[in-house]
Amino acid sequence: MEFMENDSQIVIVDDEEIVLEAISSLLDLTTDYRVNSFLSPAEALAFAENAQVDLVMADYLMPRMDGISLLSAFRDRHPQAPRILLTGYADKENAIKAINEVGLFQYIEKPWDNENLLIVLRNALERRFLFKSLQEKIAEIDATHGQLEGLQRDILRTFI
Repeated sequence: MEFMENDSQIVIVDDEEIVLEAISSLLDLTTDYRVNSFLSPAEALAFAENAQVDLVMADYLMPRMDGISLLSAFRDRHPQAPRILLTGYADKENAIKAINEVGLFQYIEKPWDNENLLIVLRNALERRFLFKSLQEKIAEIDATHGQLEGLQRDILRTFI
C-alpha cells in the first residue's frame, strides 16, 4: 500500500535552530511532508493538541524538557504517531533505554546521514499508515460481524 506523502504531518523539536533548519530544508527539498518545527517542547505540545501528527522527532537533550519526556507526552496525545529520538553519541545509552520507555520507532545519532534520515522517516510513516489502514479494516470487519449477528437473530426469531 502506498501512502500519500502530502498527508504526512511531521513535528520536529530541537533547541538548536540550525538543526531544525537543516532537517526542515532537507524535507522541504526532498519530500511533500508538512513539516512543523519547534524550538520549544511546550510549543510543540500546544500544536499537537489541535493537529493531526503522523510522526514526531525530538532531540534528547533540551532545556526545560528532555526528548524522552516530550515523546512520552506525544505518545499520550498521538499514540499511533511513530516517535524518533535525535541523540548525540554520548547519549546513546539513554536513547536505547527510551526505546522501551516511550516506544521509540528509532533513534538517530547526530550528526545524521541525510539518506538514512529520509529512509527512517519514510519507513516510520509507511508503518503509521499501514497500521491506520489495518485499524480501518478491523473496524469494517467488526461492523459487518455485528450486522451478521443481527441478521442471525432476526432469522432465529422468524423460526422460533
